[in-house]
Amino acid sequence: MSATLVADRILVEDLFAGTDRLGSTLADDVLDGLTRPFKELPPKHFYDAVGAELFDRICEQPEYYPTRCERAILERDAAAIVAATDARELVELGSGTAAKTRLLLTAMADREPPWLRYVPLDVTASMVQACAAELTTTFSALEVHGLVGDFEHHLDRVPPPHGGPTGHRVVAFLGGTIGNFPPGSRRRFLRRLAGLLGDEDHLLLGTDLVKDPAILEAAYDDAAGITAAFNRNVLAVINRELDGDFVGDAFDHVAFFDRDHEWIEMRLRARRPQRVRIAALGLDVTFAAGEELRTEISAKFTVDRLAADLAAAGLELREQLTDDDGLFALSLVRRAG
Repeated sequence: MSATLVADRILVEDLFAGTDRLGSTLADDVLDGLTRPFKELPPKHFYDAVGAELFDRICEQPEYYPTRCERAILERDAAAIVAATDARELVELGSGTAAKTRLLLTAMADREPPWLRYVPLDVTASMVQACAAELTTTFSALEVHGLVGDFEHHLDRVPPPHGGPTGHRVVAFLGGTIGNFPPGSRRRFLRRLAGLLGDEDHLLLGTDLVKDPAILEAAYDDAAGITAAFNRNVLAVINRELDGDFVGDAFDHVAFFDRDHEWIEMRLRARRPQRVRIAALGLDVTFAAGEELRTEISAKFTVDRLAADLAAAGLELREQLTDDDGLFALSLVRRAG
């Protein structure tokens, strides 16, 4: 049974109640990923408090265009998106501070009747609660049903549509996060997202687009070194949560565009031979000099690639909106048929 926090027009469920939150997931991922012949970790473990702050700084760097471009699309087209979808309910996966989502909520609040519900899903309880309090103050007709959880594990806990007076649901998965999934996992996750949609509902999906590799690589290896610090921070997370003894400075940040797969890879490359102890797992991990640990893939999309992934998940692309330079896209997606 999940713990709940209830206030006026606010319900927040803690789906981690009675568990060690992400601890067991981190342990499983570290044990699996660091014992493979080619070591890797999923990127979701970047985002502790320090990692979230570093990512905010990454978004301010001149090389990092995705956040600015996605926001520009919403600033220009939020009202049109809401009109096209007749949205009255917004579900957001990985909601964070809801910075860009406020543009959609504002457009929703301007329509009649003035009723709407927001369902944010995020791993950080304090962030979900703070956003719920702030947004219900800003929007007098807003109801918030917040979920503190992991969208990879708790998608089935998203509540059914509210059934308000009119309008439909939009599920927002922004920021290009869908590109962090390998192709097979990506299509499976899209099939699960399809299960949240009724016949008249929409998925609003953010995807980064294929472009000049030099632009892509600069975005993931900024001159100020913020992304490098963000990448190494995952080692600090393992040290803190699993009693590891990684030395962050013993690893170089590596980012490159894989032209065959059309994705960016981020890796950590060992500067010297070393043995790392992860005491909570009773695990010793060795690294040869130059050996790499993959920490993220970020797939970049063409229209054809996205359409194929959607079709495999029983979805279809209805409309795609890009920024003025064609660097990033927001796609409106419906269930096929």
